[in-house]
Amino acid sequence: MDYPSVHRDIIEACKKGNRQSQFELYRLYSKAMYNICLRMVKNDLDAEDLLQNSFTDIFMKLDSFGYQSSIGAWIKRIVINNCINFLKKKRLYFAELNERLSAEEVAEPAPVKEVALDVKKVNKALLQLPDGYRVVFTLYLMEGYDHKEIAEILSISEATSKSQYSRAKAKLRNILQGELSRS
Repeated sequence: MDYPSVHRDIIEACKKGNRQSQFELYRLYSKAMYNICLRMVKNDLDAEDLLQNSFTDIFMKLDSFGYQSSIGAWIKRIVINNCINFLKKKRLYFAELNERLSAEEVAEPAPVKEVALDVKKVNKALLQLPDGYRVVFTLYLMEGYDHKEIAEILSISEATSKSQYSRAKAKLRNILQGELSRS
């Protein structure tokens, strides 16, 4: 399948201002992009605003889309950039690498019984992570960026990205283990 040209007819119609095609492109990608926004900013209203602003940007910049990548990847990049800019404006804090890990974060996690976690519990736990941890975790594990790309996107060091990801995994594990012990 030629991914860069998927939805080419819709994209070309959108470039000409066809409202029905714009709605179709929105329909195809809005749910997935909303989920990205929500994971990154952890607030429904902010996620909705970011989604709408992102699609405004998408339709305004669509003439610059040249089919070098898939339209989905191009849209996702705009959405993620808008989320990051939003978080930076809210003074997103990334702990620097020189912060000492607490003994609890360094310790090996206790063995966990094999229990199936549902998506709602994992998403709820993800929203409990501090902003820096959550953003790096989301970009790395869920959106597929590597630490070098994350470092460039967030203007942090690659080591800080790796540290944030490691800490996010440990904290997420602790949150989910707490959920399991309450069940």
